[in-house]
Amino acid sequence: MIKSNLMAVILFTLIFVGSFTFGENTELFFNLLGLVIVLSGLLGAMFLSYPARNIGIACGVAWNAYRIELPTHEQIIELLMELSVRSRSKGMIALEDAEETTTVSYLKRTLSLLMDNYRMEEMRDILQTEMYYFKQRRIQHERLIRHAARLAPAFGVAGSVIGLIAMLSGIGDPDVIIKSIPVALTSTLYGIVLSNFLLIPMAENLHSKTQNELLIQKLITDGVIAIRYEQNPYRLVKKLESFLTPAARHESHHSFKEIRDKIHEMQNNTASEVA
Repeated sequence: MIKSNLMAVILFTLIFVGSFTFGENTELFFNLLGLVIVLSGLLGAMFLSYPARNIGIACGVAWNAYRIELPTHEQIIELLMELSVRSRSKGMIALEDAEETTTVSYLKRTLSLLMDNYRMEEMRDILQTEMYYFKQRRIQHERLIRHAARLAPAFGVAGSVIGLIAMLSGIGDPDVIIKSIPVALTSTLYGIVLSNFLLIPMAENLHSKTQNELLIQKLITDGVIAIRYEQNPYRLVKKLESFLTPAARHESHHSFKEIRDKIHEMQNNTASEVA
């Protein structure tokens, strides 16, 4: 997670939780029985809906979506242009070295197909199939989390009903009523907070990261296939820049200019060797 996001999450979570303590009787907001009702009902329904393995994988993917920071589109484009320059100057052997050193797993996979001399149609088919099933897996993980978000408020209401029934059973006994009111009210609160403050944001973050990863994969696929057919580096620059917004192109102008200078220098060296 980006540091600014993490700091904002911590700040506003503290403010949100701290708002419960502004009034008197703060302890009424914290009820163990209400929390147990919501969590046990939610987890029971989730394990009834999905295999335990799927739940564990979805939780791991959601956690990694916060923990692992993806390279920016600008960084991917700069890397691809560097690879284009290196392949034009040193040949395809330079891409084999890049395959061993890169930390971007999809780029490593794509370069591996390139070095194995797959035809363009085969490469594109394999990579598009990989992107499709990657998207389908992420949709399943996201759906699981959104399903949990839908269930949480329902079990909050169930906890409230349990508390109200306990109140009715204790009519005439103030002690029973006092003990039952927090369960009836806090259960609904916990269900709403769990759904809207935790589960829905987790699902939305996973969706956003998935779309971003798919765009990165598309960038890498088009870039590496263009390198495979020794597309002119200038044309590759223009093609890859089209993936960026105008503002991002302006911000990356200096880096792209350095790449263009390398291309120009490479072409001058090639011309002098021929002469």
